[in-house]
Amino acid sequence: MAETPRRRRARGPRQRVSIDVGGTFTDVCVLDDSTGELLTAKVPSSVDDPLASVIRAIESLNLDFASVQQVIHSTTITTNALVMRDFPPAALVTTRGFRDVIEIRDGTQEDAWDAYHEVAPPYIRRRDRFEVTERIDYSGRVLQPLDRAEAVAIAEEVSARGAQTVAVCFVNSYANSRHEEEVRAILEEVDPGIHVSLSSVVLPEINEYERFSTTVANALLGSLVTRYIGRLADYLRESGYRGDLLLMHSGGGSMTAPLAQAFPLRLAASSIAAGAMAARHVAQQCGFQDAIALDMGGTSSDITLVQDGQVRVTKQWWVEYGHPISFPGVELATIGAGGGTIAWVDETGALRSGPRSAGAHPGPASYLRGGTEPTNTDANLLLGRLSTSLAGGVVDLNVAAARQAVDERVAGPLTLTSLEAASSMIQVADSAVASAARLLRQSRRSLSPSAPLVAFGGAGPMHAVAIAQELGIPTVIVPPNPGTTSALGCLLVDIRHDFTAMYQGIASDIDPQTLEERFREIEAEARERLEFEGVSDPDIVLERAVSMRYRGQWRSLDIPMGRGKGALGSAVQVFQDSYQAQYAYRDPHAPVELYQLNLTAIGRLPKVQARRQKPVTTRPTPSGQRAVAMDSSAEPVPTPVYDRARLRTGQRIDGPAVIEQADATTIVPSSHRLIVDEWANLRISEVGTT
Repeated sequence: MAETPRRRRARGPRQRVSIDVGGTFTDVCVLDDSTGELLTAKVPSSVDDPLASVIRAIESLNLDFASVQQVIHSTTITTNALVMRDFPPAALVTTRGFRDVIEIRDGTQEDAWDAYHEVAPPYIRRRDRFEVTERIDYSGRVLQPLDRAEAVAIAEEVSARGAQTVAVCFVNSYANSRHEEEVRAILEEVDPGIHVSLSSVVLPEINEYERFSTTVANALLGSLVTRYIGRLADYLRESGYRGDLLLMHSGGGSMTAPLAQAFPLRLAASSIAAGAMAARHVAQQCGFQDAIALDMGGTSSDITLVQDGQVRVTKQWWVEYGHPISFPGVELATIGAGGGTIAWVDETGALRSGPRSAGAHPGPASYLRGGTEPTNTDANLLLGRLSTSLAGGVVDLNVAAARQAVDERVAGPLTLTSLEAASSMIQVADSAVASAARLLRQSRRSLSPSAPLVAFGGAGPMHAVAIAQELGIPTVIVPPNPGTTSALGCLLVDIRHDFTAMYQGIASDIDPQTLEERFREIEAEARERLEFEGVSDPDIVLERAVSMRYRGQWRSLDIPMGRGKGALGSAVQVFQDSYQAQYAYRDPHAPVELYQLNLTAIGRLPKVQARRQKPVTTRPTPSGQRAVAMDSSAEPVPTPVYDRARLRTGQRIDGPAVIEQADATTIVPSSHRLIVDEWANLRISEVGTT
């Protein structure tokens, strides 16, 4: 593998740029390391060409890329492609007899009580799934050689059908990748422009269902991500940028553009991961090791957990149930509740919220872009919680259009006033988000009861206090730039790669030296990758772990693994303790089996260094006043409006109050108090609980 040039430190101003492309808005943050100044820009996302909105946001800041030392990017384009199933023509090549693995799945249902609910169909149709004769056993021994004549015929058929991308998934390729590599060579010889994903490269693990599903999704995103990243890299280079383009991945780290093009599926949920990392940073600034993060944007709400100072990460998740993604990803709950979420009345006369969203185009009815259905944004506008201008004047809202949509679709059918209907819409949406957060929190019962709700996204601060009240959360924290917090989160992560290798055996029978040698092989590969990405040796951190289980079990626990003679024995003891903590059971006499070796390779990068601000003794002065309906009564009351840019550390505001800024609006209900802390966060709690 050829090495890339080392990063050179720029002279003069040193800026770092983060970009977050969401479904409704695209955000850009620019941090000047020399002054600590943070500039932000927010523009509506372009549905047809995400890069167009990135360029508009960047150009609005008049950046000189010659002084930019780092660009890191998070995006929802991969997630949206999976949700919308917007894929290029694709094919799957697999071992004879395994054509239907991705359709048979594992027999589970998302709702165990609904036998009639159908799982979404496979991403690749059966007619585009091809079988070839070959067989390798579990140990990697070739039982039946690859039938090259069949493989050539399949490659020609795939090319004739116009497939742009192919997933190659053989049953035991994790143990021996030779046949998959032979098929890739044949496919590329027949069609040099085709994109090929091998399961032995994407996810070299034993379980074929998860491995096949992950490889298929990776293949489907290949051409989309390659094209987008290539165009963005060209734009940055033409603008004078000479550093690496880094991309946030779902596990909470970053990766370089070439690796993102090889593993495009790792970008799924990258924007959510960026927001989670930012929430962890904010919570720790405020002295909390546990927190619940709420990122409510224009399309959805994403809830993540911070526990013991770490963002929870899972090794299996999905965008659509039945199609697992086995790359590490931030553990989350996502619900279709955002500013653009559409309210509707079902056939029983019940008010519902989502999951459909008006998105950026046509957007809420009040945008006057063709939308006619009532959204949460329209409801908040009618209630006086929102002003008639969003995103610093980029978007103007029309009250009459919002009222017409709410009256026709909600107030009329339910025989309510406009304000009653708008208030009901918000209550339904808030309850839905609270329910999702409650389920996620219950899965981690050891989360501290004092854990705050860190609320961000364009809509998060507006709904946060009501959601916190329903959940019994004592404190809400709103970061300084809530609408661009996910973009800021990109500046808080390191380069991170996760490596796995199958390694099965009973712990008491394993030779520690053999285990050490296998870990060193993985670490050598990890160092090579990080060095290729320009990370110097002092900035490389390698963290070992092993997947363990009691013999005969199917699921395992990931246990940190140290170094040295007694490392394996210590890991077994930690497994016993962890099993007791998670399942209230342990059996010290049962054999413990190693299942898989895991290595997290980290390349440390510079982080945002926030500066404490000195408190002031002056009282904040409202910039205006308007009638706002704060509670379920839907009765507007005169409410002071404050400009957040004029608030200073140490100042307090008693509710009711509205805090406005370019990228978000914060609501402080009656009986609540807001305090501006030393990091310029807004901390909101009920009076008498602080």
